[in-house]
Amino acid sequence: MFNTQRLISDRLLAIDASGIRKVFDLAAKIKDPINLSIGQPDFDVPQPIQQSAIDAINAGHNRYTQTQGIAELRDAVMKKFRHQFAHDGRWQPSGATSLITAGVSGGLFLAILTCVGPGDEVLIGDPYFVMYKHLVTLAGGRAKFIDTYPDFQLTPARVEPHITDRTKLLILGSPSNPTGVVTPPEVLKQLARLCEQRGILLVSDEIYDEFCYAKVKGRSPSPASFSDNLLVLRGFSKTYGMTGWRLGYAVGPSPLIEQMTKLQQYTFVCAPSMVQDAGVAALAVDMSDHVAAYQRKRDRVVAMLKDRFELTVPEGAFYAFPKVPTGETATRFVERAISKKLLIIPGNVFSERDTHFRISYACEDATLERGLTLLNELAEKR
Repeated sequence: MFNTQRLISDRLLAIDASGIRKVFDLAAKIKDPINLSIGQPDFDVPQPIQQSAIDAINAGHNRYTQTQGIAELRDAVMKKFRHQFAHDGRWQPSGATSLITAGVSGGLFLAILTCVGPGDEVLIGDPYFVMYKHLVTLAGGRAKFIDTYPDFQLTPARVEPHITDRTKLLILGSPSNPTGVVTPPEVLKQLARLCEQRGILLVSDEIYDEFCYAKVKGRSPSPASFSDNLLVLRGFSKTYGMTGWRLGYAVGPSPLIEQMTKLQQYTFVCAPSMVQDAGVAALAVDMSDHVAAYQRKRDRVVAMLKDRFELTVPEGAFYAFPKVPTGETATRFVERAISKKLLIIPGNVFSERDTHFRISYACEDATLERGLTLLNELAEKR
């Protein structure tokens, strides 16, 4: 009998299917679920962005682009970075360049496979976005988790003891998925300095940069304010509701971007052509009303849960990461929630612990209210 199992690589077999996707699939089977599980904006892509994609299709922009992306979008990205960071004195646009990627996920894939090989180590704060550790595994590297409980801050004091001569990358997500925590500017400055001193690449995952409720000088804190020896990954999925459009970008030192571009040539080829045109339009769209609406949702989450749950107040993204108050594992708590048609994600999907759970408040207000009410009921009844 032909054995297909033996054909599958050990690296892939070492990776579990995403716990988030399992809940996503479950949601499709439950009638009228209260879905606080998926990190996907509940608003549609703004009309000017949609129209730009339609116009691009009608204009015949349906073929491959340059691997690095169309010049108009790359120029717009670099203009944005010059506006945000050049005046801080450390970020030098002459030493950096950009690459248009197939989402931030695509950018992470390219960055990790470009820099990490067998035996190399990658530092990741725990809790973490689920993709980080699995991409390290695919590259043949080793993920080293840095415990950040209970405040979820990835500080230099927590990072430095884990650095070895095999350390290649430190991955930082701020605002964070799953906790919603934002790393303060002073800590970002210290992390950037530590990575420079130790010869480590700081990879800053800033997919939620616009969803920051504690902005400094009108923008989300970024280590790019303090260093140009890092890689910044941003995208369009969350800010503009373009999750299915798969568009992101990387900005970093030219030698690194050149190698990531080479890898993209042999993997993704290029980001979707018509979506790149839409990306140019997106960068000119004001999304502040949607961000303000999500801040109000965040405030409601904190107000509803603070008396029964231990909760670090999220200052960005659209997630909260409460601790289970009942003495049971998060997995068991989530099972009870799902039995009531409430879909949330157990913390062990994002962590080496099983003590917390993630909720997403990227949903209608009525759905959020139902979910928060049920969470409080579950906290009182085992």
